[in-house]
Amino acid sequence: MSKNQIKIAPSLLSANFANLENDLHQCEVGGADIIHLDVMDGHFVPNLTFGPIILQSIRGCTHLPISTHLMVTNPDSLIPEFAQLGSDYISFHVEAVPHIHRTISLIKSFGIKVGVALNPATPLEYAFVSAEFVDYILLMSVNPGFGGQDFINNFYKRASELKEFLEKENLKNVLIEVDGGVKIENARQIVQAGADILISGSGIFKGNIAENIGKIRESIL
Repeated sequence: MSKNQIKIAPSLLSANFANLENDLHQCEVGGADIIHLDVMDGHFVPNLTFGPIILQSIRGCTHLPISTHLMVTNPDSLIPEFAQLGSDYISFHVEAVPHIHRTISLIKSFGIKVGVALNPATPLEYAFVSAEFVDYILLMSVNPGFGGQDFINNFYKRASELKEFLEKENLKNVLIEVDGGVKIENARQIVQAGADILISGSGIFKGNIAENIGKIRESIL
């Protein structure tokens, strides 16, 4: 993917929920490509965030595609509802399921894009064996659970290794997504390592949302 095609996905985990419709509008004004929704259950990760009712509400407030990231212990139980309520992308953590390919097939059955997510210490082999069946691979650059964490630098090596694997296996259409600690200051280096989709929470929602998206876009060109 060329730098002009890099996708920017604001993470609503850092949005102002007292004024969410305005924040979504500012994401559109700034040229965001995807809205990212982090679903946490308080079990797989130590936080509790959004349920299906939030997706249902924001689906009517934005024309942008919505990516649902399931950080939950039993994603199979939630996938049908999140798919039917308007998710355009759904990713789940390989650490959370006993049968990765079965969960991939479940998401695909709804005709939407599917991704697998890996925590920073999860072996890349999970991505290698899943790659031919998915649309994207989400490499966490923080340990999931809370917004505003510092970027873990082992992402750069992992992303480069994954990019090399995808090219070698002629899987260039499989995108690499990054989530955690993405800021204006490090976006260019993250893209150079191989990322195609940049998820950013506090890096976008802290300050002027539209301006911050524009600055991230400018930094990677």
